[in-house]
Amino acid sequence: MIRPSRQHLGFWAFVAHRVSGVALALFLPLHFLALGLALEGAAALDTFLAVADNPLFKVAEWGLVVLLTVHLAMGARVMVLELLPWRDARKGLIGVGAVTALAVGTVFLLRAG
Repeated sequence: MIRPSRQHLGFWAFVAHRVSGVALALFLPLHFLALGLALEGAAALDTFLAVADNPLFKVAEWGLVVLLTVHLAMGARVMVLELLPWRDARKGLIGVGAVTALAVGTVFLLRAG
């Protein structure tokens, strides 16, 4: 049985913000590996980029863009709620964040294809 507080849309916005933050933190070592390989020389970076040309990496790249957008949008929502007197716009801000994440993900898919 789900507690009533966990059925609120704000709770799920909180979960989306936290999960996207953790997922982005888990991505960082791979990003730093790519940067380190770039410093080692062109051959090492080219090898990494050849592996990253795999379709699975392309799907993961799309997921990363969506996660970044979710994290940005939900973080901006928290800042608006903390700093501005817009208390009645909570659900609207969650919707704007979700739609923004989907729109950015869609644009990324269309541009990558």
